[in-house]
Amino acid sequence: MEKLVGRKRECEELSWAMESERSEFVVLYGRRRVGKTFLVRSYFNDVYSFRFVGAHKQSKRQQLLNFKDALDEFSGQDNPVPDSWRTAFKQLAKLLEGCADRRKVVFFDEMPWMETHGGGFVEELEYFWASWVQNRDDIVFIACGSATSWMKEKLEDNQGGLHNRITHRIYLRPFYLNECREYLNNHGFEWSDYQIMQCYMILGGTPYYLSLLRPQLSLPENIDNLIFRRGGALCNEFNELYNALFNKADNYIEIVRFLARKREGFTRSEIEQGTKLSGGGLSKMLDNLERCDFILSYSQFGNKNKLTLYRLSDFYSIFYFRYVENNNYKDEHYWQHHFSSRDVEVWQGFSFEQLCLRHLTHIKVGLGIAGLATEASAWRFVPKQNDEHPGAQIDLVIKRSDEMIHLVEMKFAQGPYVITKQYEQRLMERKNVFSQVTGLRSCVVTFATPYGVKRNIHSGIMHSEIIAEDLFSTVTRFE
Repeated sequence: MEKLVGRKRECEELSWAMESERSEFVVLYGRRRVGKTFLVRSYFNDVYSFRFVGAHKQSKRQQLLNFKDALDEFSGQDNPVPDSWRTAFKQLAKLLEGCADRRKVVFFDEMPWMETHGGGFVEELEYFWASWVQNRDDIVFIACGSATSWMKEKLEDNQGGLHNRITHRIYLRPFYLNECREYLNNHGFEWSDYQIMQCYMILGGTPYYLSLLRPQLSLPENIDNLIFRRGGALCNEFNELYNALFNKADNYIEIVRFLARKREGFTRSEIEQGTKLSGGGLSKMLDNLERCDFILSYSQFGNKNKLTLYRLSDFYSIFYFRYVENNNYKDEHYWQHHFSSRDVEVWQGFSFEQLCLRHLTHIKVGLGIAGLATEASAWRFVPKQNDEHPGAQIDLVIKRSDEMIHLVEMKFAQGPYVITKQYEQRLMERKNVFSQVTGLRSCVVTFATPYGVKRNIHSGIMHSEIIAEDLFSTVTRFE
């Protein structure tokens, strides 16, 4: 099995469960393709007392047949097919009672797929835990699933037999940049940090996507091979991704399609108007999308009503809407033909902003303010008629508990970023508008750009900077 990259905190959580003197219920969730199963397989070296995998869109009868096969494998006997989930859990209890393992690891993978309409899976899991597991001190039960909304509703927020039974909650996030670099280096890639950032802007930190890359190909060749080539491993990923995660996936796709229209995002009311979705259903879908790292919600600085904006944050989805969906000529070498175009340069500028927002913790560490309480938000000023101040927008404002405020400029460039006279004047104007409109004076301009800012007569407006080295740093301690 290949080497596990990162995931130190998650492995520590599993270690605590294994070293405990009581039975433990571990819920492991995260978006599809993020490496949940691989984490469990790597930590336990594929050795369990029992392991069962749910089957997508299969009947209760088929799920129980699969359960029998798993029982046969781990018991070494020919077991009868269970006629219900209660019978299945009774058979599992009998298997575990005869198991000599000190800690009996039970791994249920793709658990949301085990529940069918009227099948009673969750209710029988509740009864199994309450009537058998909680009377023992040697069970480590791991429930894993990509359908984050199901995991939260049916397990974490369970008000029945599993209420307050969850002892460990492990959310598996996508890789950060430093983990992507480690993964790629382990697999023979010799890409620069700049190239890795370009890769991140398309595939994000999704381990499965990275595993499909080939070191002998350039990044543009890899993207064409995976996404634009007919039959490529990711050419149909968009629809498969949302349909595997969400019921009524079309509504979720409608939301992300709408959010893709504007990088700054939209308010809740704007989403309602644009998608014709509303009420508790929309709230639940927005929550589910955010839990799966597809969207990001953030407040607008200084807004008394804490007006929330929602923006599309999944790198693959952003790339899909901008380039894949609109590849009308079915050019299988699309990215090699266009990756150096002006349009792609503009898109990279937008995507770099999203990359920085995903690495906000790294930015705080780079600024030396990881130990301070901070608030991150965006700021937008739209002048009214006859207003003396011009309009202005800042995509990242970091307000520190010591009252200093960083106005962060995020610029993607192939070399040191050059601040021109005109841009210096624009920055000064924007800073002045921010101070005058908000009444806050202790604000400074911070740059986030891969190779830093070139020192010249106009760079004095910059107070501090974040470079690629900061974004690639290891920040586990501060997460």
